Amino acid sequence: MSTDHLAEPQHFVLVLDSTSLDEHECVSTLLDSSSLQPSQRQAIVEQAIELVRICRSQSHRAGTLDAFLQEFGLSNKEGIALMCLAEALLRVPDDVTADRLIAEKLSSGDWGAHKGRSDSAFVNASVWGLMLTGSIVSLDKSITEDTGAWMRRLGSRLGEPMIRAAVLQAMKIMGGQFVLGRTIKEAMNRTNKAWKNGARFSFDMLGEGARTAADADRYFESYQRAIDAIVEKRAGQGAIESDSISVKISALHPRYEERQDDRVMNELYPRLLALAERAKAGGIGLSIDAEESERLLVSMRLFEALAKAPSLQGWHGLGFVLQAYQKRSLSVCHWLAALAKASGRVIPVRLVKGAYWDREIKHAQELGLQDYPVFTRKCHTDLSYQVCAETLLSYPAEIYPQFATHNAHTVAFVLECANKNQAFEFQRLHGMGHLLYQALSNKRPDLPIRVYAPVGRHRDLLPYLVRRLLENGANSSFVNRFLNAKVPPEELVQDPVVITQAQAQFRHAKLPVPKDLYVCESYPWKNATGVDLQDRSQYPAFAEALARLRAKAAISRVRATPDESQALMLSVVSPANTALEIGQVRVAQAADIDQAISSAQAAQLAWDRSGADSRAKILEVFADKLEAELFDMSALISLEAGRTLDDAVSEVREAVDFCRYYASQARRHFGAPVVLPGPTGETNTLSWQGRGVWVCISPWNFPLAIFVGQVVAALVAGN
Repeated sequence: MSTDHLAEPQHFVLVLDSTSLDEHECVSTLLDSSSLQPSQRQAIVEQAIELVRICRSQSHRAGTLDAFLQEFGLSNKEGIALMCLAEALLRVPDDVTADRLIAEKLSSGDWGAHKGRSDSAFVNASVWGLMLTGSIVSLDKSITEDTGAWMRRLGSRLGEPMIRAAVLQAMKIMGGQFVLGRTIKEAMNRTNKAWKNGARFSFDMLGEGARTAADADRYFESYQRAIDAIVEKRAGQGAIESDSISVKISALHPRYEERQDDRVMNELYPRLLALAERAKAGGIGLSIDAEESERLLVSMRLFEALAKAPSLQGWHGLGFVLQAYQKRSLSVCHWLAALAKASGRVIPVRLVKGAYWDREIKHAQELGLQDYPVFTRKCHTDLSYQVCAETLLSYPAEIYPQFATHNAHTVAFVLECANKNQAFEFQRLHGMGHLLYQALSNKRPDLPIRVYAPVGRHRDLLPYLVRRLLENGANSSFVNRFLNAKVPPEELVQDPVVITQAQAQFRHAKLPVPKDLYVCESYPWKNATGVDLQDRSQYPAFAEALARLRAKAAISRVRATPDESQALMLSVVSPANTALEIGQVRVAQAADIDQAISSAQAAQLAWDRSGADSRAKILEVFADKLEAELFDMSALISLEAGRTLDDAVSEVREAVDFCRYYASQARRHFGAPVVLPGPTGETNTLSWQGRGVWVCISPWNFPLAIFVGQVVAALVAGN
């Protein structure tokens, strides 16, 4: 995608038009970009170790979520059961399914192994009471000695509906620990004391993206009420210094995506502008939250429009959230600085590591993209965060950095890089990082610390809570190991530069590029290549393919007969536009069918004698040719069947996968494993009749390719 429409600093070449940048090249650039000397890096490690030791000496005062992660992280099956349960309950459509899910998860864990292991009263109570009641109760001996059997008996006696209600009640209890309030006013009442003592807050109205116009209306009104409430209670300190609000753009429109750019700018932008104008009038800040990588460029266009809006001039509260795990993050830093200079404003930039990593990896694999939009190693994300932090601090006149982190090494890094009188702030999540920032405040009481404060009801909490636990509950997470005395501080706060340089290869060995997902199988095959339909640079190819097909007078036939005048021709029209004729089909006669069957029968002996490997190669060449014609085939399906481009691309890729998978299985059962063809595939011309088999697929009914893949696979297997 061209980035000409975006603000661009003259001294820096933006790398924004690709979500599939090479990881080795990106990491090499990051390693070359840091200006810190080895002595400074050593000082950072020593300062971080000191912070960890101070916090561990106060571990009995840890926040609820910190304590919960220590006991129920993602490294044991009870923690996983709890997280699966919390996440899944939000999506369970009926009580019967919820009952079954809860019964399965509660019976799968060794709950007794956790009794008394945590210093947190809440976590200890949760072992016995989290799933059962809202209060701490006295437990008899049978419960403590055989928890699993007791849980099963309890389920039998009380019934699964009651257990389900208890689980939901328990989640509400947890929600009270991680969400400031059900409403913005309730949240602000809970933060009054901290606010009077100098704390800052960024309120986040919980909720996922809008699916309908009604959802968008509801979220928009919720943001309006929240801004008014913050202005009423907390205005008057300046747009940057005041409390602020974070806005999730996808909550304001059900079609917030690249392909709907006209609707985004004409329908969504006015709403976003209205919220920003409301925040400006009240003298508070408003930040645009980060979302999935495919929405980065459309978010940037919206943000640039806001930054240059005449009604928002002179207001320095318009903020941007930047995810360091995206390979394009460093480019965005420079872009933001250029935009700030061009629009005459200071832009608050909240730098985060990113909370959708799992989704980004799986999404790229599912779509068969060229590469991943995010780094495959955690140390690379940490390195990216550091380089982005240095970059943001290098623009003191344009950027007000806001460093969101719970990592002691990252905190020490920022302190080392920042000039003595430079303006910036740290941010932490409500319910997390209390000990770290208390230790920091004792050393540097002048540093502002903002609390990211979620606001919402229980049902809106679950996706947020699960993201936080997935993000921080993994074994490699700093938060997960922060208070674990078994992990030496020196191991916990290693320099990501040192870790990165020690890697034999920068890309994680267990995360090959999507097309190579199956290359390590004993009988490997290539994953079907896909298209990023949120990438505008792909649109011209689809438009050209559609134009070619519309201009082509195509005729579908089973087998030509000598007398074409006797053929019955039927027009084929697009179901999406019945005025558009896309081709003609010749109706087969009985003689045509007899001739086709005879040809296939005559070729059968040679086909059987060709061997599994030879037939597998035919399938693979066929797959390569389908893949090479992805745009034309997808356009064809879209025209003939009225399918969306997403469905059309998926259908072509499914046919490709069928062919390659069956070729692999044929070798597995009837042949020997072979090395995959090179990245460009085979280039020889395929003639089905020359190979001893005759296959005809109507070009106007391409979905039959899947059926043909299955039929040919049966032939390959010799059935």
